[in-house]
Amino acid sequence: MRRGIFFLVLQKTIVTTSQELLSRLATPAIVLDRQRLLSNCARMAERARSAGVRLRPHLKTAKCAEVARLATSGQSGGITVSTLAELNYFFEAGFRDLTYAVGIVAAKMDAIESLIRRGAQVRILLDSVQAVADLAARGSALEVPVLIEIDCGGRRAGVAADGDALLAIARHIEEAPGLVLDGVLTHAGQAYHAASAAVRSEIARAERDAAVCAARRLRDAGYACHTVSIGSTPTALTDIPLTGVTEIRPGVYMFMDLAQAGLGVCRPEDIAVSVLATVIGHHREAGHLLVDAGALALSKDTSAGEFAPATGFGAVCDIDGRPVPGLHVADVHQEHGFVRSSGGPVPFDRFPVGSRVRILPNHACMTVAPYPQYEVIDTDAGTLSHWTKTYGW
Repeated sequence: MRRGIFFLVLQKTIVTTSQELLSRLATPAIVLDRQRLLSNCARMAERARSAGVRLRPHLKTAKCAEVARLATSGQSGGITVSTLAELNYFFEAGFRDLTYAVGIVAAKMDAIESLIRRGAQVRILLDSVQAVADLAARGSALEVPVLIEIDCGGRRAGVAADGDALLAIARHIEEAPGLVLDGVLTHAGQAYHAASAAVRSEIARAERDAAVCAARRLRDAGYACHTVSIGSTPTALTDIPLTGVTEIRPGVYMFMDLAQAGLGVCRPEDIAVSVLATVIGHHREAGHLLVDAGALALSKDTSAGEFAPATGFGAVCDIDGRPVPGLHVADVHQEHGFVRSSGGPVPFDRFPVGSRVRILPNHACMTVAPYPQYEVIDTDAGTLSHWTKTYGW
């Protein structure tokens, strides 16, 4: 039973190879490479330092306190979250400076105010006068800092930096009991479709300029704007100047994935997470291996296919994490994955029934979300440990 796997540390003198470390695990499982995680965190920390901005990592990807501590090492300690479950989990883990970066509704404020009364600083996000009115109608005695969401081109949420709605929302926040304007926030989700490094930089500039423009307009109108928050992993890892920005909020950079590799943000060997799966069948006539990682274990996200069509639902590696050229999960059912090859015959003899493979995810955020734990492999120390995480809403 999965929940029966508790904290496990194996001494280097006992086991030294990935196969020995991972052969004891039930599958499917999420394997997290500690060395790659540390390297990815250091890279983003250096980007923030060189740009002169705070790093407020988005933990919606990792959902794990141990990962959060590594990502915030040497930083201000602030983090970003996307669910009430994450708010509560990270507060209980000792994190006090929290930005809830999903548009707020009044029904969620009781839970947020409960944490504030216990010592949390929680910034909330909204993008309409109606949302302000709904919060004001509650009549809270607490002062909750508010960020106005800006649309920098993703067309998901937010208001235009140069539109009338921005100042109207600010005016209503100033008049509303229990709310105080803290600043602006934007996210360039469209960067996940950037066809080149030049396009990625262009989107990063648009993200920066939208936030800075909105902040300037608020200040010119007499409103406070302490926080100017931007960030997605593809835009954060450009070298554009971030003048006027106070913080960046990337998230998937800690783990990376095939979509980020396809964008040119990272190399495949930087991907820190993989799904450990077991080969459960050979179907030579149909031309596929079956593994016990299907749609629930891998997700149905195929975003990397925008850049590498033969990726399917994930690229297949051997148990040591070495990619097998052309081998990918071509199709999934709920608990079955169909492994095929785009580069020659399927290597049935190399992967007998009962053997293990590791599958690199298309979109790490989607793949790791439902798992209650990470199996953390430290190849330098020759150890395997268990890190719990939150999940759900």
